[in-house]
Amino acid sequence: MTEKQIKATECFNQKMHCSQSVLFAFAKECGITEETAFRLGSCFGSGMRKGNVCGACTGALMVLGLMFGESHMGDGDERRRSNRLNDEFLDRFAMANGTFICNDLLGCDVSTPEGAQYARSNGLFKDFCPKMVASAVEILEDMIAEQQTE
Repeated sequence: MTEKQIKATECFNQKMHCSQSVLFAFAKECGITEETAFRLGSCFGSGMRKGNVCGACTGALMVLGLMFGESHMGDGDERRRSNRLNDEFLDRFAMANGTFICNDLLGCDVSTPEGAQYARSNGLFKDFCPKMVASAVEILEDMIAEQQTE
């Protein structure tokens, strides 16, 4: 594992959301504090608590947006680049993990008490989710390196 993967998974193992953990690992590169990373990522865990897009993915998309996103109104080139990076990240994550939808990754509906209990009882948050955090970080590191060589 890379330093960033270790940092993100250790953060997740300290009971932070997957989205917070990924953004936290890249806070310095994004020009934000760790506290800001925690705050910004705090409402995106467990697929926005509805089992939608995996929080590790939303954390990674926040990093891509902060580093390479559209920053000027009406800049079509920036818009196209951020749209391309968004699609590319989600495609790579789905290729590596089968999907980027939290409920599908976990095999249960985490937005329900029963689904969340199933995930807890089966160790999914403890054993499976850190792998998704590490996967998102790995893909993100590759994409950042590619952007910096373009």
